[in-house]
Amino acid sequence: MRISECTAVVTGGASGLGEATVRMVVEAGGQAAILDLDEERGLRTASELGEKAIFCKTDVVDERSVQAAMDKTFASFGAIHVAVNCAGIAPPAKVLGKNGPIPITLFNRVVQINLLGTMNVIRLSGEKMLENSPNTDGEKGVVVNTASAAAFDGQIGQAAYSASKAGVVGMTLPIAREFAEYGIRVMTIAPGLFETPMLAGLPEKAKASLGKMTPFPKRLGKPAEFAGLVKHIIENSMLNGEVIRLDGALRMAAK
Repeated sequence: MRISECTAVVTGGASGLGEATVRMVVEAGGQAAILDLDEERGLRTASELGEKAIFCKTDVVDERSVQAAMDKTFASFGAIHVAVNCAGIAPPAKVLGKNGPIPITLFNRVVQINLLGTMNVIRLSGEKMLENSPNTDGEKGVVVNTASAAAFDGQIGQAAYSASKAGVVGMTLPIAREFAEYGIRVMTIAPGLFETPMLAGLPEKAKASLGKMTPFPKRLGKPAEFAGLVKHIIENSMLNGEVIRLDGALRMAAK
C-alpha cells in the first residue's frame, strides 16, 4: 500500500507512539485521524498538520465513541485504509500488595482499555475497510496493534498490563486469518522501553538507567522508530499475522 494514498486512524494519536505515527503518515503524504481523549493536544497536533489531519475525541472502550470517530474520519476523507492502535495504560500493581489484593476494578480497567479498546477499533475500522477498492494484490487495508515486551516477560507488578498485551498478541493471528478473506492484513508491534508519556515523569537519571537495560542500542527507543516500523508494515504486503518485537534484544528481569 502507498501511504500517500491512505487514510489512517490512530488511537493514542495525541502523544507518544501514536503522535509519531500520525506525523509519519501525514509527512508521507497520507491523511490521519487522531483518536484520543486529550482534546487539547489532539486539536493542537491536528492544527499543526493542517488539512490532512483531524481530531476525534475518542474513548476506545466506548463503542459509540469509536463508531463516531470512524464515521467522522470516513466523512472527512472518504475512506479508512489503516488503523493503528496505540492507546493504552500501564498502572503498576502487585496482585498482593501492601494494602491487600489488587483492586479488581484496576485490573478490569487495564484490560478494557488495552485489549477491549484494541478490539473495538479493529472491528469498527475493519468494517469501513471492506468498502475500499482492492489494489493489485487484492489488499484493502492494514491493522497495526501495539503490544509490549511485557506480553512475553512481564515484571512483578505488571500482571494486568502483561495480561492485556498478551491478549493483543494472542488475537493477532486469528484475526489476520479471518481478515485475509477481505484483503485486510493484521500485524502487532511489541515495543520495549520507549520515550513515551508513560515514562515522561521519571527523572533523567532513571530514564538513562532504563535505557541501559537494552542490550543494543543502550538507550530508550524513539517514537519515530516505532512509526518507521509502522510505515514499513503498511508498505510491505507480505507482513501479516505476526508480532514484531521492537526492543533492542531487551528481555526484562523479574523486577
